[in-house]
Amino acid sequence: MCGIFGCICSSAPRVIADGLKRLEYRGYDSVGIAVISGGRLLLEKDKGMIDPFVRRVDPSRISAEIGIGHTRWATHGAPCKENAHPHLDCTGTIAVAHNGVLENFLEIKEGLLKRGHRFASNTDTEVIPHLIEEGIRDGLSLKSATARAAKMIKGAMAIAVLSSALPDSIVCMKRESPLAIGIGKKGAYCASDVPALLPYTDMIMQLQDDQVAVISRGQVAVETIAGKPVKPRFIKIEWEAGVAEKGGYPHFMLKEMHEQPIAMRSTLKLPHGFLDRASRMMEGRVYLTGSGTSYHACLASSYAFSKMLCMDIRPVYSSEFQDLVCDLEGNTVIGVSQSGETADTLSALRYAKSRGAKVIGITNTLASSITSLSDTYICTQGGPEIGVAATKTFLTQLIALDQLMLRAGLNAGRLPEGVASGLLASLNGVPSLAEGVIRRSEGIRPIAQKYSSRRSAYFLARGINVATAMEGALKLKELSYMHAEGYPAGESKHGPISLVEGDFLCVFVAPRDSSRGRVIGNMMEMKARGARIFAVVTEGDDELKSIADDTFEVPPVPEFLNPVVCTIPLQAFAYYVAVLRGLDPDKPRNLAKSVTVL
Repeated sequence: MCGIFGCICSSAPRVIADGLKRLEYRGYDSVGIAVISGGRLLLEKDKGMIDPFVRRVDPSRISAEIGIGHTRWATHGAPCKENAHPHLDCTGTIAVAHNGVLENFLEIKEGLLKRGHRFASNTDTEVIPHLIEEGIRDGLSLKSATARAAKMIKGAMAIAVLSSALPDSIVCMKRESPLAIGIGKKGAYCASDVPALLPYTDMIMQLQDDQVAVISRGQVAVETIAGKPVKPRFIKIEWEAGVAEKGGYPHFMLKEMHEQPIAMRSTLKLPHGFLDRASRMMEGRVYLTGSGTSYHACLASSYAFSKMLCMDIRPVYSSEFQDLVCDLEGNTVIGVSQSGETADTLSALRYAKSRGAKVIGITNTLASSITSLSDTYICTQGGPEIGVAATKTFLTQLIALDQLMLRAGLNAGRLPEGVASGLLASLNGVPSLAEGVIRRSEGIRPIAQKYSSRRSAYFLARGINVATAMEGALKLKELSYMHAEGYPAGESKHGPISLVEGDFLCVFVAPRDSSRGRVIGNMMEMKARGARIFAVVTEGDDELKSIADDTFEVPPVPEFLNPVVCTIPLQAFAYYVAVLRGLDPDKPRNLAKSVTVL
């Protein structure tokens, strides 16, 4: 859940600092860079965010053409200067930046201490440079010493290794955690995420599990940790570098909310062959698994499959998958992850494959770990998403899953072709409807102002929009640190209603659908106890507007598309509450964009 950036190019320290700034969404409690200058390895690191670090260090004053950097989200050891990466060996000539969590580091560290090594941090990472140091001492090359260290280590690791004894190359190794490599006209680069590389190159390769790469100017040599050569496979990334910038918006989150219609349109252009292959693979019992926002997309999709196709598809949290699911032989698991590197989801999919299941991956990141692991995959087209709170992620995942549902219904004969064509036409029209909702979402700011001082809120819905309510609650708690719960409205009578008193905020997702009549009853129950009600309703629903204290209207759509149009006002509500509370919605505390540790 940290960010690594390395480069071999002119003005390397400045380029590293710029690259780390683009990776700051992966972690921002400490930062550091290591470069080779005048034949010596120089290290600068400190607690805190990147901008103050850059002002203090001023990378432009350092003359170097090779280096690595790191921005940290703490997993082992408190956020402090000593625990900041990169970490050094005893000789001070080897530096390592690491993303991941090592499972057996205590055992390794104990052995290293007995052999005389000195440690300067409380991190798991620091064992890596010391293991590499021992390999060098035994006569191995930096690449071979890195591979030997990797064989000794259990756990997730993407690392970039720098040595003053090899002043023109960076050695990289990857297992479970992501690491991309790029080659451009002016240099060679590595980074935890593709957007950090786009200002310098659009030719990218994703290092695969248990591969080691030696990066030099203009070339990359790759082999497995067992020493088998691997031909590097670069793909051209069509994202423009400017897409990863704020584009004039005050925050990435607001920019990305406005990008949702184009992201959905792009996702609607998925090749039919991918959808056909995935839909025909859905045999036996089918499970949907994801974490956080991706789980909410799974939950919404399970309602849609059930309602539209009478298919029993079970959504399961990735982190609970191995404890809940055992009947996998001959069945299918659909794993959903924006980054394609979510550790819980990858673990669930590896478990599923080991038990004989077929795996379908749905991700926003081509050549990610999930696409490599899957029997077939569907790549959503959201482009880079920098804001920690997922926005484009949810809607593009819904659009991809809806297409899969319609294709599965056709192929299985559960949807007549005429019905499927009508539903697909509605699906193709939803990005334009979303544009209108986004244009009007500024109108939620006064409502957010009204409720921004609340300490708690319920998000309530029925049917498919239970997932929408849960996603809305997640956004509010992520961004504003307000306690928020999302759950089925019918469950309110079974305990939660005891918390409701005068001015308690209840947010209802209540479009005109098959559950609307029952939702009205739940609204009245809350209102009778003094709750304030903010409701997302369908245009022209005067009855619900008369019951609620505040409303936001969305256009009428088929029931399976309500989560798309109803989620946008909840995103805007969470965004404005956070801003009005003086918080940065792009960098919520204790969170990072890509959760690559279990």
